[in-house]
Formats: sequence, structure tokens, C-alpha cells
Amino acid sequence: MPTGQVIKTYNGFYYIKREGEALTLSTELLSCRLRGRLKREKGAVVTGDIVQYELLGDGTGVIEQCLPRKSLLHRPAVANIDQVIITFAIKEPDVNSLLLNRFLVLAEWSNIPEIVICFNKMDLSSAHSEEIMKPYMEAGYRVVFVSAHSRRGIDELRRLLKDRVTVFAGPSGVGKSSLLNAIDTELDLTTGGISEKIKRGKHTTRAACLLPVADGGIVVDTPGFSAAELEQLDKGSLAGYFPEFRPFMENCHYNTCTHSHEPDCGIKNALSDGLISQERYDAYLNILQTILDRKKAY
Repeated sequence: MPTGQVIKTYNGFYYIKREGEALTLSTELLSCRLRGRLKREKGAVVTGDIVQYELLGDGTGVIEQCLPRKSLLHRPAVANIDQVIITFAIKEPDVNSLLLNRFLVLAEWSNIPEIVICFNKMDLSSAHSEEIMKPYMEAGYRVVFVSAHSRRGIDELRRLLKDRVTVFAGPSGVGKSSLLNAIDTELDLTTGGISEKIKRGKHTTRAACLLPVADGGIVVDTPGFSAAELEQLDKGSLAGYFPEFRPFMENCHYNTCTHSHEPDCGIKNALSDGLISQERYDAYLNILQTILDRKKAY
């Protein structure tokens, strides 16, 4: 049975690159539907999946099986990626630190091998930019500073993409599509500005899609969204998705410590000693409360 990779999905159709073919902007993709049993399973096949399919007489195909994934970004659902570049603008719109932390937890939960934070629109940066970035650099994340407008950092981004499958994720209006166009002008992705009324970006990317970039590598341009929903997380696992918390978790007195109200908590002690940031800890408590509220509702 032939094998291929799902390059994009749209309106119930799955567009596949056949095994052995190189992915270029002109590659002819095979239009497929799902076999009935796969239709009944939510998330059975997503962009990035390696699948087996049956070729039909009309030149389309039917996906019969999804092969095991090496990674899965939960939202937006994209499989078999090597790296996520979480992109925010330093201004217009201003950085939403809670949302950024939610994206980071989402990436950690999804077991993505490499997580990079990208601050775009650095040509608009202000004096307090370094303070915004400090907690994430102290947490051990690689942070890159770029500007699609001035082309600052574009060469560094291009090097990061080489020979990898990379998801660009982040809210609308931060310039993900503009950055990808700056990296490779052949992409010619549609871009949109900021709504002056609500100070949010206009959605320009409609569905996750794998795209080849110059000098090697594949990127996934994803639809922007304003909330990373993490209610399905287990409260006991949440702290482990904050890398800088991990060394202190073994110092907690209680094995079931939620690091919120319990005495003799290793994470709270580290916070008091200035070893983890208040901003990151507050984000942890916010996400923890989201999980607890969800459980109360059921």
C-alpha cells in the first residue's frame, strides 16, 4: 500500500505528498478522503501525519491508516515536527505574558524536541524589552530577536529552520507570515495588519500547511489564535512543563504537592529565594486554576 505525508487539510480533504517525492511549492498533491472508521476517530489524521492510502480510479485516494507519530503539537494539531518557534510581537500587539506561557506549556506537553521563542517587530522595541524577555531566557529557552520589516535576525531564523520541520505558532497579528515571507520570498503568504478597534491581528492563515523553504527545511504556517486551551492537562504533571521548576520539585514535603498552598514546597521556596520568576509562577497558578475549574465542571 503506498505511503505519503499529509501536507494540508481543508474541508474534509487531506492533501498528500507521495513517498519519494520532494516537497516544493509546485509539487502536485494527491487529494484524499478518510476511510469511514478513521472519520469516527477525532484527530485520527492531522497535517504532518505519515499515512497509507489506496488510490482510486478517479485519481483521488482514500487514507487507510495513520502510521505512528514521533511528536504531536496538540493545538493546532500538527504531527511529526522537530521544532516549534513560538512567535510574539514585542509591540503592536504588546506581549501577553500569560498567553506566551500557555504556548510554552502547550509545546512542553506536546513533547516537541526544540522550543524557541521569537520576538518579532524589534524595530518597535522599547527600553523595557529586555525585562520582558528575561524570565524566559532564565528558564533556559532560546530566544531570538527579529524584525520582518528591517530584516533583523532573518539569517539566524533561516539557519534554525535548515533540515528541520518547524511549526511557527503564536497569536494573530504578530507577523508569522511576514517572517516566513522574509525568510523565503517564494512563499508569498498573505499577511494582514492589526485591527485598530480591538488591537488584534486579522486572521490570514486559514489552515495548518507544510511549506518548503529555501536552503532546506519545512515550515508549518498555522492559524493564529488567542487562547491555548490546557484544561486536559493533569494537575500533577503541570509543574514539570516549566523547565526551571523541575530541579526544585523533589524538595517538596508532600508527594502530591500542587505548589500552590502547601507548606514546605520546593518551588515556593525557590520563588522566595529568587531562583524562579514571579511571572512564571503566576502563570503556573493561572493554568493550574484553569485545570481545577475544568474538573469541577464535570
